[in-house]
Amino acid sequence: MTTTSTTIKKLHHDIDVLRKKMISVGKRKGLSHPETLMYSEELDKLIYRVQRSKFIL
Repeated sequence: MTTTSTTIKKLHHDIDVLRKKMISVGKRKGLSHPETLMYSEELDKLIYRVQRSKFIL
């Protein structure tokens, strides 16, 4: 496995973990709660990194 594919694989794992946290917090505290929004923003950044890496390959 190349370094790039390893990095992308880790990003996908991190996205899955963060998505689960965001959903859990969203259910408990609401979708507009600052903590939910923080996870959403972090998730957007990770997804953007994966999408950008596909254009670089």
